[in-house]
Amino acid sequence: MRILVATTQVPFVGGGAEMLALKLCDAFRSAGHEAETVAIPFKWYPPEKILDHMLACRLLDLTESAGTRVDLLVGLKFPAYLIPHPNKVLWILHQHRAAYELWDHPLGDLIHAANGAHLRDAIWSADRQIIPEAKAVFALSRNVAARLSKFCGIDATPLYAPVPDADKFHCAPAEDYLFYPSRLSRVKRQGLVLEALSRCRGGVRVRFAGAPEKPSYAEELEALAERLGVRERVQWLGTVTEEEKRELYAGSVGVVFPPVDEDYGYVTLEAMLSAKPVITCADSGGPLEFVLHEENGLIAEPTPDGLAAALDYVWENRTRAQRWGEAGRAHHQSMNITWPEVVRKLLS
Repeated sequence: MRILVATTQVPFVGGGAEMLALKLCDAFRSAGHEAETVAIPFKWYPPEKILDHMLACRLLDLTESAGTRVDLLVGLKFPAYLIPHPNKVLWILHQHRAAYELWDHPLGDLIHAANGAHLRDAIWSADRQIIPEAKAVFALSRNVAARLSKFCGIDATPLYAPVPDADKFHCAPAEDYLFYPSRLSRVKRQGLVLEALSRCRGGVRVRFAGAPEKPSYAEELEALAERLGVRERVQWLGTVTEEEKRELYAGSVGVVFPPVDEDYGYVTLEAMLSAKPVITCADSGGPLEFVLHEENGLIAEPTPDGLAAALDYVWENRTRAQRWGEAGRAHHQSMNITWPEVVRKLLS
């Protein structure tokens, strides 16, 4: 079978979604199929550009390539999942969040556009009309499936994505730092972590790994750390290699991951594979499908004081943190999150 995996990418900005698309193609190839990715460049600013990208996707013809039929199209991200195809399966990583759960959230941007409501309605209309064209609809997590049901009345089957190179993650003796690997972005709330650090009782230290979504945000975070008096207790590592990232997981006391309503979050599963406890927040979405409070991590209130208490607890209770990390690894192993299972379900 010839399969195209259609996704969206902001040029020069990569993360878990981009890695997922590549690994999905590898999984299809391992199962004996031909597979390629089609990455659609995406700009969400000015807001009117969103409609242009939606139209461009609807005008794409991916039914054949060089005169040979494409048997299946797998759509992942907005607006790439709007591309028409007579045999299409969707594995929705997320919709355009600014039009949905982030519409009236402090981090939302579309709501502030002069024509924001019109654009939101156009996005909702397209999703409600076009997503059901697919012969099957899967969602990256229960959280993403719940959004589809709530906002669009569309049922989707949750399908978890395996961590790339899962067998390479390992655990090492804990050094004196907590680890937060993620792109620097307001929705990832590195700023909340800095505020929490300023309220910690002890000398909690955090290493951040990841490129900034916007250079100005990295500068803002550095200024915030300075203003809060925690600059000496944080490290900004920027982009690290996959091998470096695995070593940073392995040597950490625990992993901090408090995003806003995350779709899924490889970070949670990577921490579990590294036998490290996860500190997340009660409104963090995807991680809550895996983190069991006081069993393999902590679920804190999304406030500086609430998160500070969780950071302090893991920092000061290393033996218990190690036990929670081991429980997390066992929990992950019990869930059968594998690429053969993903391929089987997408092709069934």
